[in-house]
Amino acid sequence: MKNIVIAAGYATRLGELTKNFPKPLLKIGENTILGRMLDDIDQIPEIDEHIIVTNHKFAPIFEEWKTTQRYTKPITIMDDGTSTNDTRLGAVCDLLFAMDKLHIDDDMLVVAADNLLFFSFQEFVDFAKGKQTSCIMCHEQPSIEKLQRTGVIVVDEQMKVLNMEEKPQEPKSHWAVPPFYIYMRKDLDLVRHSVENGCGKDAPGNLAHYMVDHTTMHAWQMTAGRFDIGSLDTYYEAVEKFG
Repeated sequence: MKNIVIAAGYATRLGELTKNFPKPLLKIGENTILGRMLDDIDQIPEIDEHIIVTNHKFAPIFEEWKTTQRYTKPITIMDDGTSTNDTRLGAVCDLLFAMDKLHIDDDMLVVAADNLLFFSFQEFVDFAKGKQTSCIMCHEQPSIEKLQRTGVIVVDEQMKVLNMEEKPQEPKSHWAVPPFYIYMRKDLDLVRHSVENGCGKDAPGNLAHYMVDHTTMHAWQMTAGRFDIGSLDTYYEAVEKFG
């Protein structure tokens, strides 16, 4: 299983802090946002490589960071060739870029690089192995306002995903979807042809939505919380709380 980290955004909401520096490598205490995530994922036996997809502007910074890491699994840095927020490929196209350039033909754990997590991805991998389907994560979100700003799913008693909507005005459930996914090898052809068949390019949830409509997917309920770092305020809050 490949661990693919989507880290090609420009984090414009963090202003000067990320004008010339990638958000995933911002420090939280003695570690980085990305480092905290990889510390967990690197311990998963099924994972055999970390693939970090970034942009041309930040690729040298990631390459320098890589030289200081001592993970047990190799790290590959992918430069998607873009240099500005206006020319970015989008999360889905960045994933397809990595799949194409590296000829990926394995199960994939696909993660966003701007969250602090308080559970282990091992639980998610074990769930997917048990279901033998591609999977997404979910958590209960009581706030309608927050549900309107994220992906929302409907599931059955076995947590099979019946429906998914991105940013629905009238959410059909309280199951919100964070940006963490497992795509099984048997579904990779669907992933590869998703954009040409109408899948949105920008948000990683666009692909999950597309896949729910084209294959069987299950949802794993997070066993603990996460902290999404999406703005200056949330970054400084994370530093204060967890650093």
